[in-house]
Amino acid sequence: MSADAGKRQAAEAAMTYIDNGSIIGVGTGSTVNVFIECLARDPGRIRAAVSSSEASTRLLEDAGIEVMDLNHAGPLDLYVDGADESNRHLSLIKGGGGALTREKIIAGASRRFVCIADDSKLVGTLGAFPLPVEVIPMARSFVAREIVKRIGGQPELRERFTTDNGNVILDVRNLEIAEPVKFERTLNDIPGVVTNGLFALRGADVLLLGGADGVQTLEA
Repeated sequence: MSADAGKRQAAEAAMTYIDNGSIIGVGTGSTVNVFIECLARDPGRIRAAVSSSEASTRLLEDAGIEVMDLNHAGPLDLYVDGADESNRHLSLIKGGGGALTREKIIAGASRRFVCIADDSKLVGTLGAFPLPVEVIPMARSFVAREIVKRIGGQPELRERFTTDNGNVILDVRNLEIAEPVKFERTLNDIPGVVTNGLFALRGADVLLLGGADGVQTLEA
């Protein structure tokens, strides 16, 4: 089965977690784009959405779905987003699309985080996918040196990319993240880091993986 087919399976399965008339958080990325397509077929299913990126906002509005500011929406019952990697403890690497900061905020504001992906995203140890770190531009070189000193790896500037928050991203390659919570905290402690793409302190509650055998559900 293709990865695209697995994404669609997971996205459709996530629809069953939505309460009618609710306000939900919506993430960013190729799998979430499929989820938004599912929402577009039934736009009255939800009252509104809180979006993690300008890209997702455009898709939601094109589908006729109201997009609310999180400050006005308050706590959310549900957040649906994808992942670049997940382990079986539902710690994630996210941020391949560059929306990691807003994604982490909305995940933190949500009672339940349902992560959707094709089954290739499930790994034994996180780190094969480069770990994104959003950084204040003036601190880029300092943060890169501190990352090497504190956790190792090879930080690389994501060229010609600026986040929706006006910052840059360092993608850290060649990592084996055996202790995701410790890694996340270590990176958060570096001055100049806005956030990093490890979702371990607040991982997913449910992971839906689409594949040849249907949708596999893992719960924290």
